[in-house]
Amino acid sequence: MKEAILIVEDEKDIVKMLEYNLKKEGFKTLSAHDGEDALESAGREHPDLIILDLMLPGMDGLEVCKTLKGNRTTASIPIIMLTAKSQESDKVVGLELGADDYVTKPFSPRELIARIKAVLRRIKEKDKLPEVLKIGDLTLDFSRICVAIKGKPIELTAKEFELLKTLINAKGRVLSRDYLLDAIWGFDNAMEIQTRTVDVHIRTLRKKLKSEAERILTVKNYGYRFEYED
Repeated sequence: MKEAILIVEDEKDIVKMLEYNLKKEGFKTLSAHDGEDALESAGREHPDLIILDLMLPGMDGLEVCKTLKGNRTTASIPIIMLTAKSQESDKVVGLELGADDYVTKPFSPRELIARIKAVLRRIKEKDKLPEVLKIGDLTLDFSRICVAIKGKPIELTAKEFELLKTLINAKGRVLSRDYLLDAIWGFDNAMEIQTRTVDVHIRTLRKKLKSEAERILTVKNYGYRFEYED
């Protein structure tokens, strides 16, 4: 699945330039032109990374960053800030609020893409699941692609296993049905598959997980999340 980058920038020429260069590198792009739109898009689409301009109309980039990092659903999304040279203090504040990196305008697309790849690489390494993971009575062996409850193996289809793995890898974040469709069935196929497909697979997965089924929580009108805590 292509990694999705949300571009939060009010200058249309910069958005077009970034979209062109990111797509050329194999990324999927989303865009927002103000702070409120950015928050809505981030919560709905859950992109893999956000490019956030600090000088936005209405809610500025620092406030957007603070809100994103304070929300459980979006807190883990990495952010690269776009700043002007005169905004030195804002860079410090942004990094303190949880931004992962910053690029000063004017910037070269090659530099920004290199930084995007570096941040995504760090996040993947940090979030990498161990080969064998035990949560309550549930044991997952990712190298052997098998699952057991209280030591007894259970049969999961490939899609059920990927669905469970994706929910666990989200580390408590809520994942929308659209996101799960894209992640498990692929962007091209997701357009033709109803979101009800996710609900059907979740229902079957819960039945198979038995005593651990309650770990998959339904978030009304949005999607699902996996509960680590007992």
